[in-house]
Amino acid sequence: MLKYILKRLWETIPTTFGILLLTFTLFNVIGGSPAMTILGKNATKESIAEFNHKYGYDKPLIFAKDSQFSNFILNLSKGDFGYSIEHKEPVISVLKRGVGPSLSLTVPILIGGVILALMLAVVSAANRGGAVDKFILLVSTILMSVNYVVWVLAGQFFLGYKFSLFPVWGYDGIGYLVLPIAIGVFSSLGVDIRFFRAAVLDEMYKPYILTARAKKLSKMKILFVHVLGNALIPIATYVSLSIPYLFTGSLLLESFFGIPGLGQVSINAIHSADMAVVRTVVVLGALLYQFVNLLSDLLNAALDPRVRPL
Repeated sequence: MLKYILKRLWETIPTTFGILLLTFTLFNVIGGSPAMTILGKNATKESIAEFNHKYGYDKPLIFAKDSQFSNFILNLSKGDFGYSIEHKEPVISVLKRGVGPSLSLTVPILIGGVILALMLAVVSAANRGGAVDKFILLVSTILMSVNYVVWVLAGQFFLGYKFSLFPVWGYDGIGYLVLPIAIGVFSSLGVDIRFFRAAVLDEMYKPYILTARAKKLSKMKILFVHVLGNALIPIATYVSLSIPYLFTGSLLLESFFGIPGLGQVSINAIHSADMAVVRTVVVLGALLYQFVNLLSDLLNAALDPRVRPL
C-alpha cells in the first residue's frame, strides 16, 4: 500500500507542473496582453509600460531565472495569488469572502443529494422490475430531462413569487439558501439515482451474493453489508469528482439567487477582466480536482485490494 501511495504522489508532480504551465500560458501568452485587456485599446504606451512594470509583465515569459513563470510559481508557493484590479485588494481576500457562501450552498447540495439518491437507488434496485422500481426510474428520467435553468426559473416563479414561500434574492440568513439548495439537489437527483442503482445492481448478481443467499443470510444483511459495501467503491469515486465544485461554487445558482460566493465572484471577475481572480480560481480548481482524484485512488486502493500493485 505504501508503494502505491508513493507512486501516486510521484505521478502528481508532472501533472501539477503541467497544470501550472498550461494555466500560465493561457492567461499570459494566448490571452494577449493583460495591460491591453484591463486598460483598454486606447491606453497609451506609457500607461501600458507602467502597468507591465508594476505587475512584472515586462519580464521574460519562461526561459529566464527571473521570469514571469518562475515568479508565478514562487508566488503561488507563498500563497500570493496576485492583486485584484476590480476590488483593489489581494486576490486571497476576495476568495476568502466567497468561500463561506459557496460552501454553505454546495455542501448541503452534495450531502443531501447523495443521501437521497442513494436511498432511492437502493430501494429501486431491491425491487428491480417491480412497481416501485418503475416509478423511481420514471421520476429519475423526468428529472434528467428537465433543463437546470428550468428548475431555477420554475422554483423562483412558483415557490418564490407566486406562493411567497422563499426569498429569491440575497444572502441574509439560512432562509435564503433553502430554495437554491432544494433546486440543486433535485436537479442532479435523476443522474445520481441512475448511477447508484446501476452500481448496486452490478453487485447484486455476482457469485458471492448467490453464495450469501445460499447460506440463508437475511435480505437486509446481504443488501446493506455485502452489496452496498462493495457498491460504495464506484459510488465513492463518482461522488469525489463533485468535491472540487464545492470550492468553485455553483455559477448558475449563485447568479440567479444573488449569493456572493466564488461562482459569482468568478463571473464578475470575467466581466470586469480581473484576470488575477479568474486565473486563481482556475488554478485552485484544477489543483483541487487533481488532489481529489489522488484521494479517490487511495480510497479505492484501501477498499479494494485488487487496485494495489503487487
